[in-house]
Amino acid sequence: MFKTTLVALAASLSLGAGAAQAASEPINLLTENFPPYNMAVDGKNFARDEHITGIAADIVREMFKRAGVDYTLTLRFPWERIYKMALEMPGYGVFVTARLPEREALFNWVGPIGPDDWVLLARADSGIELSSLEQARQYRIGAYKGDAIGEHLVAQGLEPSLALRDQTNVEKLQNGSIDLWATGDPAGRFLAKQQGVTGLKRVLRFDSAELYLALNKQVSDETVKKLQAALEQMRADGTLDSITGRYL
Repeated sequence: MFKTTLVALAASLSLGAGAAQAASEPINLLTENFPPYNMAVDGKNFARDEHITGIAADIVREMFKRAGVDYTLTLRFPWERIYKMALEMPGYGVFVTARLPEREALFNWVGPIGPDDWVLLARADSGIELSSLEQARQYRIGAYKGDAIGEHLVAQGLEPSLALRDQTNVEKLQNGSIDLWATGDPAGRFLAKQQGVTGLKRVLRFDSAELYLALNKQVSDETVKKLQAALEQMRADGTLDSITGRYL
């Protein structure tokens, strides 16, 4: 009986130590190439830590520093993969992503980090003029697979051509494979500029969203509160505006 009690006590202490260790482990943050918010310094589809830059990356770094929360930072491809990892794996998070009603219960949210207007862009020489999304049905639209904008178009009954890389839509727009590019603004214009394309015509702004850090539901409420408080402090003292001003 005494031996059994000692074994149970040892197991209990072991579990407690394991839980404490898990609680102190860094949060594994995942992101993608989504300029100007987050991007690899070399433009490739894999990067770690200091090799990742952008508005959101800089904001997240400072936020975690002020909150005293350890983290790792990795940029991977494709978006669908890292979104799924954050959704299913304890201790993981993904940024930036739109906080939508259908996603609300899936994550613990920290933000907003920045805005994202949902727009349809056309080539500078395009004669397309729209006043509603309904009018866009007659045109070939390109969007980014797994992104909230593309999902929104599908939900509205449109049939966008979905690309694995949003950069592909810049190429398709320029070579005439699509008539309109459904993307975020300023992200889309920044991405096009990186491809050497300027002067795109904003045909329609059909929605908007706020961009957030989405954390796995098992990340503690205490950690989420610390991060949110740090972000609000950064907003109040002008740090967010200062970081954004470096890129836009």
